[in-house]
Amino acid sequence: MLLRQQDELKVFTGTAHRGLAEDICNYLHIPVGQSNVFKFSNDNTFVQIEENVRQRDVFLMQPFAYPVNDHIMELLIMIDAAKRASAGRITAIIPYYAYGRTDKKDQPRVPITGRLIADLLSVAGADRVLTIDLHAGQIQGFFNNPVDELTALPILANYFRNKALENLVVVAVDIGISKRARDMAIRLGVPLAIIEKRRVSNEEQVETLNVIGDVAGKIALTFDDEIDTAGSLMACVEALKGAGVTDVYSCATHPVLSGPGIQRIEQSEIVELVVTDTLPLPEEKRNGKITVLSVAPLLGEAISRIHGGSSVGALFT
Repeated sequence: MLLRQQDELKVFTGTAHRGLAEDICNYLHIPVGQSNVFKFSNDNTFVQIEENVRQRDVFLMQPFAYPVNDHIMELLIMIDAAKRASAGRITAIIPYYAYGRTDKKDQPRVPITGRLIADLLSVAGADRVLTIDLHAGQIQGFFNNPVDELTALPILANYFRNKALENLVVVAVDIGISKRARDMAIRLGVPLAIIEKRRVSNEEQVETLNVIGDVAGKIALTFDDEIDTAGSLMACVEALKGAGVTDVYSCATHPVLSGPGIQRIEQSEIVELVVTDTLPLPEEKRNGKITVLSVAPLLGEAISRIHGGSSVGALFT
């Protein structure tokens, strides 16, 4: 799609994932915007936009990668800098929205941090948000400004469709992700199973209770929006193996892979883990089991459509 008034479009990036920003800009055939983002010795973040953005359509790309709080603050300061430089419209591109699990009060005296982050972005001056596969769809409602939520599901589905695995079953790792997992199963033309599980505490301990569906003798493809320490995934793999699956493949949009996550994947019975590059995954973490697919064309096309006033939803119809 040709860009309307291309010289008015500017894409800047923080320090969280410059490689993805460069890939997006390559798709759009524009350079990454010039900016200076660093920390002073007192740990204060400094941002300076080094080119004219007055009345321009400005996109600021920053996933909430580790260290999460630093990168959130960095984006807020970038938004404020663009706003004070008289940008015409500011879109925050957040491929991975951290704190998405904290979307409700499920215990006494706890915060709803997902809403707090939305408020901070709005107050800083973001006019709209572009993101991929929120942990909970209701997070869109935390914003008073427009939110375009993309999905990496077609990218993941196309990859496994091309692998042509026989006797496959898609497995939702919990009931909460079952609707999206069903969409994946429909795209692949295979049945769906669900893992019923119970989280024991806030310490990421999971008690797997039951496999709902016929998986015996099949190849299982587990589906989730993100993989963090991989504790839940390991419990799912154990349950599936106990239920008689022959092989286990896994896919997720966001490779958080914190703590022992990489080691658990490497030592597990998973044949292949397929993720996207919504978060940076250094080469030293990409063991032989991990495949990374790019979301740059998806984000680039969405930016083009937002800038040109075209439908973003039409990308998935």
